[in-house]
Amino acid sequence: MSVRNLEHLFAPKSVALIGASERPGSVGATLLHNLLAGGYQGQVWLVNPKYETLAGRTCYAGVAELPEAPALAVICTPPATIPAIVRQLGEAGTRAAVVLSSGVDGRGGRGRSLRQQMLDAAHPYLLRLLGPNSAGLLTPGRGLNASVAAGSALPGRIAFVSQSGALMSGVLDWARMRGIGFSHFIALGDSADVDLGDVLDYLASDGGTSAILLYVQDLRYARKFMSAARAAARSKPVLVLKAGRETHPAPAASESGALAGSDDVFDAAIRRAGMLRVYTTEQLFSAAETLAYARPLHGERLAIVSNGAGPGVLARDALAYGNGGEAAFQDATVDKLDARLAPGWRCGNVVNLRGDASPELYRETLELLLQDPGVDAVLAIQSPTATVASRDVADAIAPLVKTASKTLLSCWLGGEAVREARAIASGARLPAFRTPEDAVAGFLQLVQYRRNQNLLMEVPPSMAGTVAPDRAAARALVREAIAAKRYLLSDPETKSILRTYGLAVVETRSAATVDEAVAASERIGYPVAVKILTPDVMHKSDFGGVTLDLESPEAVRAAARRMRRRLEELFPQAKFEGYSVQAMARSTHAHELIVGAALDPVFGPVIVFGQGGVAVEVTDDHSVGLPPLNLVLARDLVDRTRVARLLAGYRGRPAVNMDALLASLVQVSRMVSDIPEIVELDLNPLLADSRGCVVLDARMRLALADRSGSTLDRLAIRPYPRELEETIDWNGGPLLLRPIRPEDGPAHLAFFDALTPDDVRYRMFVRIRELQPSQLARFTQIDYDREMAFIATRKNSEGVAETLAVGRVVADPDNITAEFAVTVRSDLKGMGLGKIMMQKLIDYCRSRGTREIVGEALPQNSRITGMVKKLGFTVRTKDEEGMREMRLVL
Repeated sequence: MSVRNLEHLFAPKSVALIGASERPGSVGATLLHNLLAGGYQGQVWLVNPKYETLAGRTCYAGVAELPEAPALAVICTPPATIPAIVRQLGEAGTRAAVVLSSGVDGRGGRGRSLRQQMLDAAHPYLLRLLGPNSAGLLTPGRGLNASVAAGSALPGRIAFVSQSGALMSGVLDWARMRGIGFSHFIALGDSADVDLGDVLDYLASDGGTSAILLYVQDLRYARKFMSAARAAARSKPVLVLKAGRETHPAPAASESGALAGSDDVFDAAIRRAGMLRVYTTEQLFSAAETLAYARPLHGERLAIVSNGAGPGVLARDALAYGNGGEAAFQDATVDKLDARLAPGWRCGNVVNLRGDASPELYRETLELLLQDPGVDAVLAIQSPTATVASRDVADAIAPLVKTASKTLLSCWLGGEAVREARAIASGARLPAFRTPEDAVAGFLQLVQYRRNQNLLMEVPPSMAGTVAPDRAAARALVREAIAAKRYLLSDPETKSILRTYGLAVVETRSAATVDEAVAASERIGYPVAVKILTPDVMHKSDFGGVTLDLESPEAVRAAARRMRRRLEELFPQAKFEGYSVQAMARSTHAHELIVGAALDPVFGPVIVFGQGGVAVEVTDDHSVGLPPLNLVLARDLVDRTRVARLLAGYRGRPAVNMDALLASLVQVSRMVSDIPEIVELDLNPLLADSRGCVVLDARMRLALADRSGSTLDRLAIRPYPRELEETIDWNGGPLLLRPIRPEDGPAHLAFFDALTPDDVRYRMFVRIRELQPSQLARFTQIDYDREMAFIATRKNSEGVAETLAVGRVVADPDNITAEFAVTVRSDLKGMGLGKIMMQKLIDYCRSRGTREIVGEALPQNSRITGMVKKLGFTVRTKDEEGMREMRLVL
């Protein structure tokens, strides 16, 4: 992933239009008009050998004739000419180009496509390419319109990134009508070089952009996209409109594979990245305005204020339909409203002010509700009346936005009569909606965005008592099966692998013959269940391939013979592999669930959870998540299903052991992350009750991994890099150096609390008394693809792991420069820990090919500067305040 030279693409100081034309309707003529009409203040050069002048300007015959290298080149020439033009631009010193030409996938010389020739020509010069087949880009704040759009854009703070050039003109026209402006408008085209991940990385640190809107049609590099999206979503709202809501997955050999539709997986990725998904273009811009204006939600309870019963009830209905939360007014608030309002003012969380409500009454009521601890947000609805002007109401309530600590939303119901009121609200940064339903939909978008952000910020608890996986044993079983060319594993084989990860399974034995099935039943003990083993039929119960509660050898023998006969009659081509015999698992209050995994063609392995049993595909109650999971993410996976409400207990039926269920999900996630050969997995049913969870039936499909056997390339999010763990001797005992984990939150908090104020200031450059939850999450939940934090940890006298030191390094997206920080617990200074952590960081950066490590230190922090000098760093004074810059070239 790279942001290198993208500043020349999105903020160029000069532009050359190559292929400029005066032919009406041509791409070159449209670009020429837009470039000159946009008010761009930089130098514009025109290139086309057919003209000497165009639009009153000199037109150059080629790149070599230009007076100097343009910062940005815009190319709209025939496809065959593009590789040579790109090479000439690179030689001249240009570092960015937009390629609008289509047809670049055609074949060129030496069997290479024109596309590949174009990339090969750009690569030696680090020349970045947007396109080909791009509709161009706009940076309205600079007056740059290097696009084929039919019109310009207003300047603003929203960046719009689209994989569809056809949308450009329509969206720009739609936005102009509504007064919506842009910091950037970017049509990616075919993304031969600059892609969605690159642009997200650039916009995340762009100070002129406060929100990022994405129109996505397809993704090719899931890992790159997820890393960039998670980083961007931590700094500003990122909203996604996805085209092609395909819900039907490809044919699969497992029920999990059949459930994990591509749209479900994409939705899971958006949630995991902390972004917000919307489903219409209007929702996209409405949500951008709402998120930009609204205060961060600290809860999900909405109060509704209206000057009429009807609009208020419509809003309440929309809230209920969207599973939103109603405000819970405190008694003191109700008493004050009783004193001010007419009888019958309340209907649930709706406050009806009546049609003659004055602007002052609106303001006083909103002020009161915004102070109520049982209210997290307030929606004010105003319908025009003959007695009260809507603009007066807007003037009265708009100033509350500046003083309120909670979110205030407004709805101005009507057209011309409320136009001015809506403009006043928007001008005061008070989100303004046209209907009660739209307003509630806007609030629910805030709620969903808050939930997605919380997944980024919440520190998960540790999984105390969880069985450590025997990864070596699991891999050995998988290698044995693949060596024997057994890619679809039977129930007993799958359960053998599940046991290595600590999953509870019902006792199960394989039997090749009827006699062996009887013998297995005797060893297990009656009653038993017998199931036929065949890789060619997924739903064996449909033809009588499963028989339960067999109490005797005679019953087992009869059932086994009967199901073999049925298989031969109904599926004569099916391969018979014997029988599975298992103990009967009895639980009056158990729930049948499904836990599984499937392989998405874009995002790689996904985890599936939902209501299980034989009707799993009919009930269609499931959720999808991306591994690796922790307890917080596993809980979210469960909560997104309908069956979650049943699992909490009802009508005397006890709640399931949620700790055991979540641990099972995490262990399945670990197994799928660890073993790249697993492509599909079904645990169905997994029985869950108040005592725990046990797998009744299991099925696994394997495939050959890549040559390296690495799990990294197939996972959209890099899992915990266990290979970086290292144990050393220190101070007379073992010391574990390892990457930090999200579960290290409590230990990291204790580590921070043990630092002196000066040590905190040396690390943070400011005085901080305590870590906020968002800071703690940021320090412990890292993207291992982009940054690394090593901790030195050991167990104290009470057997509890404690953090003694932290070394952190964050590389730029191009992995050229990495910035480091090392902190040692204050009572352990002078014992060599700092040097140990610094050497660990240097070794790590060298292994990744990072070019240099840099850091900064306050002038008083002589200990760190002295230490790094001994390790080869150069140290210089950076500014007048004496800040030290430390640098090591690798």
